[in-house]
Amino acid sequence: MHLKDIKGPEDIKGLSASELEELAEEIRHTIITCVSAGGGHLASSLGVVELAIALHCVFDSPRDRIVWDVGHQSYPHKLLTGRYERFHTLRKYGGLGGFPRVSESPHDAFGTGHSSTSISAALGMVEARDLRGEQHKVIAVIGDGAMTAGLAFEGLNHAGQLGKDLVVVLNDNEMSISPNVGALSRYLNRILTGDVYNRMKKDLKALIGGIPRVGAPVARFAERAEESLKGLFLPGMLFEELGFTYVGPIDGHDVDLLIRTLEKVKDTAAPTLVHTITKKGKGYGFSEQDPCSFHGVGPFELETGSPLSSGAASYSDVFGEALTELAEERPAVVAISAAMKEGTGLTAFARRFPERFYDVGIAEPHAATFAAGLARAGARPVVAIYSTFLQRSYDEIVHDVCLQNLPVVFAIDRSGIVGEDGPTHHGAFDISYLRHIPNLTVMSPRDGTELKEMLALALAHPGPTAIRYPRGKAEELPDGTPVVPGESEVLREGAELAILAVGNMVTPAVEAAARLEEEGVHPTVVNVRFLKPLDEGTISRVASVCGRVLTVEENALLGGFGSSVLELLSRSGLTGVSVDMLGIPDEFVEQGTQAELRRRYGLDAEGIYARALAFLRKSAAPVRSRVS
Repeated sequence: MHLKDIKGPEDIKGLSASELEELAEEIRHTIITCVSAGGGHLASSLGVVELAIALHCVFDSPRDRIVWDVGHQSYPHKLLTGRYERFHTLRKYGGLGGFPRVSESPHDAFGTGHSSTSISAALGMVEARDLRGEQHKVIAVIGDGAMTAGLAFEGLNHAGQLGKDLVVVLNDNEMSISPNVGALSRYLNRILTGDVYNRMKKDLKALIGGIPRVGAPVARFAERAEESLKGLFLPGMLFEELGFTYVGPIDGHDVDLLIRTLEKVKDTAAPTLVHTITKKGKGYGFSEQDPCSFHGVGPFELETGSPLSSGAASYSDVFGEALTELAEERPAVVAISAAMKEGTGLTAFARRFPERFYDVGIAEPHAATFAAGLARAGARPVVAIYSTFLQRSYDEIVHDVCLQNLPVVFAIDRSGIVGEDGPTHHGAFDISYLRHIPNLTVMSPRDGTELKEMLALALAHPGPTAIRYPRGKAEELPDGTPVVPGESEVLREGAELAILAVGNMVTPAVEAAARLEEEGVHPTVVNVRFLKPLDEGTISRVASVCGRVLTVEENALLGGFGSSVLELLSRSGLTGVSVDMLGIPDEFVEQGTQAELRRRYGLDAEGIYARALAFLRKSAAPVRSRVS
């Protein structure tokens, strides 16, 4: 049977081992071809092909709930659940999502995109199942570094306490727990999952426990002996102590062994963890050799693995280069990443200053508090995390950093619209969740030059700072003025409309203003630079002169920059000023290219120009706002 003929998991249940191996190769070929054309998460998905096949052979999805952690491992799962015909639309506007989505398929048991949620979510499903008196299995598939997050262990701890029927599959792809594959592991796994072993263990405990007086101590001794033996050979003692029956490690690319193991696990009624060893990037030589680079990729050339896009410097690159240069002069500077060294541009820093670089794993809350401790003891930590992931450390930013007014720098990568990764990855909320925190200075550069200057200012500032910058090429715009703390930059003066633009919205705002000039309209354009503290003097002045203010930001409008301008005008008592706010409305942004999504929300030059014209056609009125 070919992949194109598979309409659902039921179509693979009767296939032979050789047929399943052929299917695995076809799945890999399909994923590699699709991702090379449109980009996506390649290496992680290539590593779980056999595991996905085995899970769907043994369990009955969607009746049995398979919860994929992180979600970038889910491409084989999508192909096995009737989505082959649409797979070419992966991550495209209106197409298949790059992560599991409950709205996309009944086989996607839980929507995901951020790491380490699978065990907690699956345990919730287990409890709901039992409360309703239903009979089905729930399986959490976690891995690719997701076991480094505290949330995963919180879920394990609770699951072990409840002792319910939950299966956790740990996909160990050499990016977290060390591999432990071999004949001995295979042999021990076969013993530990066998009926004879489990029956002998039960009977032995019953026999020894029945001996008068000395029975209980001997039984405890037997238990300790069993645990010591397993601990000697297996890396599963931690999971056993948390209340799980540990199975493994097993070869995650042996589909026959996987099926036989899962069939035995399927009949258990206690928390069970199956440890599989896989190769991240398996089946494509370039991704096997460099799984980090092929974790998430843009379009690339199949024959060489080379990216098709230009090598223009990104904001991440500019940040990493600038931080490395500043660290040469400042020994107290240290850098922190949450399992995203390459993505945040810190590779060069880590190579130059290995003793001053910390990758804490997928543990953003720990990263923030760890940085607070470093700052409290005299270091100057810079925490580089994507906007969407920094959300996970909100309490630590408030309580551990800002409340104590510690000089921690948050370098917030991927702010605003990110693109094809979709709603779980857009950095649409960072202005809203940061600007109201006391003591925190928040900046947003319009180009790479300003990013460098803001980073230097942040490292000289005595309190906490945040610099938000977008995904993509870092422009080097002409005619910029040096960044002065707390001051915005007026790029052009006019008397009919003030356009206040944030960060990467400055360039399209300037372009829109040039078109307005052709219409006989003379706008003021302000590069805001500082979201907190606001440059109240400049904003109040241009608002008074123009009478109309259009704010432009790539952030949620609720609680965003535009809201802060309204608050300022209200405090200042300015009357006769009309305000319009352009940004992201109260909805989650779907996937698509950055250009497509900015066009959809009017956050490009054409959209700003059209919105400004419509706004100008309205008569001046007391302070009011229109939000979209």
